[in-house]
Amino acid sequence: MIAYFGRRYTLCASHRLHTNALTVEENRATYGKCNNPHGHGHNYVVEVLVAGAVDPETGMVVNMAALDEVVRARVVERFDHTNLNLDPLFANRVPTTENLSRVVFALLKDALPAGKLERVRVEETENNFFECVE
Repeated sequence: MIAYFGRRYTLCASHRLHTNALTVEENRATYGKCNNPHGHGHNYVVEVLVAGAVDPETGMVVNMAALDEVVRARVVERFDHTNLNLDPLFANRVPTTENLSRVVFALLKDALPAGKLERVRVEETENNFFECVE
């Protein structure tokens, strides 16, 4: 039987949605106010869902403290209070929240202390969220 454990983390980061593949006018038309040359920020909520068998000794899918350590080291410390456009992982991709969820998934996929990464969900605003599953 598979069980799931989910955990939420918060981070604050800025970004500018812009690509050199489009003209200035096309970027403005595509990204609107999110193309502001000075960027803008969000208080992101990152949800991580881990699937796995419940360990008969601990009664857990994954140790919460161990998961927190991995997520903080690989995601929160990397992106919190940063400009996503300046991170090397966004050097060749627009730092949309869709892409942020994909990057977070990739950073965590093979680093979990136990279980399998089932889903990453990133909430950008109270109305916008993005999910990445494999």
